[in-house]
Amino acid sequence: MSDMEVDISIQAGAWDRIGNAEAVVREAARAAAAAVGGEQAVAAGRQLEVSVTLGDDPLVRELNRSYRGFDKATNVLSFPQPAPGGTGGDMPAADRAPAHLIGDIVLAYETIERESGAAGLAVAQHLAHLVVHGMLHLFGYDHEEDGQAADMEAMETRILAGIGVPDPYGSGGAGNTLATAGQDR
Repeated sequence: MSDMEVDISIQAGAWDRIGNAEAVVREAARAAAAAVGGEQAVAAGRQLEVSVTLGDDPLVRELNRSYRGFDKATNVLSFPQPAPGGTGGDMPAADRAPAHLIGDIVLAYETIERESGAAGLAVAQHLAHLVVHGMLHLFGYDHEEDGQAADMEAMETRILAGIGVPDPYGSGGAGNTLATAGQDR
């Protein structure tokens, strides 16, 4: 889904350590949108847009405390933007304005780097996973209940496979560490 606008703001210099962070974010975001029907919106003339902030632990901790009541950093936060007359995660209908900001994703470099190291993965692979995870939240997916979590993990795995990222929940050694992705606490 190359027509989706992915606005990236780099708020922490540490992201320079990943030479291709912006390309990873764009590819993962577009793959996730395509997997959940974003192509239908584009085909109907509705451009989708997502804002991604590549931040750090202090930024994400402050946002997590302010908006969720958890005074600690986490790997990714997602803030769905409601469609006009709808709720967060709604797809734009044919009679709505052509551009639709689906929401914002904020990522914490230090947490992602720590988790990647513990899992023995490249930071870019874990970044791709968390962007996909965040995008699914923007489209209304959740993992509060076991069934929801299993569905969301299966969707993430399928999307990531399509962009060449190994299963973050598989038995390849990294699954247990990456299963914490998106615990959001």
